Amino acid sequence: MSPIMRRILAINVLAMAVLVVGLLYVGQYRQGLIDNEIAALNIQAELFAAAIGEAAVGNSGTRQKLVAERARHIVRRMSLTTGTFAQLILADGKVLTDSRLLGGRGRAVQVENLPPPKTDSEFTDQMSDRFESLLRRLLGDTNHSTDLSVATKIALNGDHGRAIRSQPNGTLSLSVAVPVQRYKKVLAALTLTKDSRKIDEAVFQVRLDILKVFGVALLVTVLLSIYLASTIARPLRRLAIATEEIRKGSSRHYAVPDLIARKDEIGELGSMLNDMTEALWQRMDAIERFAADVAHEIKNPLTSLRSAVETVARLEDPEQQKKLMAIILDDIQRLDRLISDISDASRLDAELSRAKMAPVNLDGLFKTLVDLHDVTLDAHGIKLNLIRDYSAEPIVPGIEDRIVQVFRNLIGNAVSFSPDNASITLRVRIDDTQAVITVEDEGPGLPPGTEESIFNRFYQERPESEKFGTHSGLGLSISQQIVEAHGGSIRAENLVDEAGDVLGACFIVSLPQTE
Repeated sequence: MSPIMRRILAINVLAMAVLVVGLLYVGQYRQGLIDNEIAALNIQAELFAAAIGEAAVGNSGTRQKLVAERARHIVRRMSLTTGTFAQLILADGKVLTDSRLLGGRGRAVQVENLPPPKTDSEFTDQMSDRFESLLRRLLGDTNHSTDLSVATKIALNGDHGRAIRSQPNGTLSLSVAVPVQRYKKVLAALTLTKDSRKIDEAVFQVRLDILKVFGVALLVTVLLSIYLASTIARPLRRLAIATEEIRKGSSRHYAVPDLIARKDEIGELGSMLNDMTEALWQRMDAIERFAADVAHEIKNPLTSLRSAVETVARLEDPEQQKKLMAIILDDIQRLDRLISDISDASRLDAELSRAKMAPVNLDGLFKTLVDLHDVTLDAHGIKLNLIRDYSAEPIVPGIEDRIVQVFRNLIGNAVSFSPDNASITLRVRIDDTQAVITVEDEGPGLPPGTEESIFNRFYQERPESEKFGTHSGLGLSISQQIVEAHGGSIRAENLVDEAGDVLGACFIVSLPQTE
């Protein structure tokens, strides 16, 4: 059994146990039954006392007294009818009549109720009695010791008394005492007593019904808990095993189980883990390709360096040695530039994943870029124009330094392909929820079919007038990486006129605006 299953079972069963403990404590219900029974006994006693006071009182001179035979007959008949035990007690404490005694000449016969007949369910009855006795001890229902004599004295004083006593068999003896009066004169006290067997049976039946309901509810709870735990623990276990196999494995043979059909949080978790695994494999593939590209790009200048070094040792002509040393210096500079760009590109991904996005005002950013480039581009006669097509300032979430890096790369790339006295146009407009920025130049444009490949790492397509090795071919790749990390997109196309002639290149950057 999994830990999740144990916890689900424990929580559900504990809740049911707390419920049944609370329901088993039906002391208030039992006390209510006792109070109702005593109230009924009190009414019966008042009726008995009224009947005795009217029919069993005789005159002895100026005094009124009870006629013993009449009183005994009334008490006996009424006790049989109600199933109670009655006593008539005079003021001196003498018992005038007892419903359990049959009077005769010189003797009295005590009447006791027969025990209930034995049945096939005797064992069940014994277990029920033991269970009820245990519950009474646990719930504190056994401590009743009110003295009946006290209630009798209260009745002889003209008031109503009550007494509750515990019996050896575990039941309660419920008694009431009322005065027997004639013209408001108290002649005797009438006590009625009844055991609590019916009350105990009713309470036990309630508790038994509760236990039955609890048993069914417990069974249903356990089954549902097992089902719920299996629907949660089993797929989670499958996901854990799959992730462990992926961690230990070196191939893509292991895949995260497809749980999207569940249409719940676990299905979403499985789908996310699957997407994460695929993204990790793509990231590993990208790292492998990057490592291969880096090795290839570094190998070229190293090969040139090795050849130059091997050759310079065999040359005696100073002029030839000077040329080779210049080549060596160029290769070293190329290596230094290449390694710096590679280092920046390798740190970029980690930096973008850790950095927090902040609102960036593109209006102020582009104004600053134009002011900075106006000074540096005057030597070539190249003019940088800013065209703004928006009413509200475009604000995008991002990292300002990296956004600046993107447009510096694009503007620098446009400058390198632009002829002297040309112009570069920076257009900014708002398109729905996107800020769209285009960088347009008047250069030769993009070679056909290179609109996407120019964003590949180490791709180089430079002007013929530019010295070889001055660029690493990572600028556009880094720009694309930054833009995509900001949730945007970048693409390139040629500017053409109506005749289809190329007017220059155009880079289009789209960035989502702050909501």
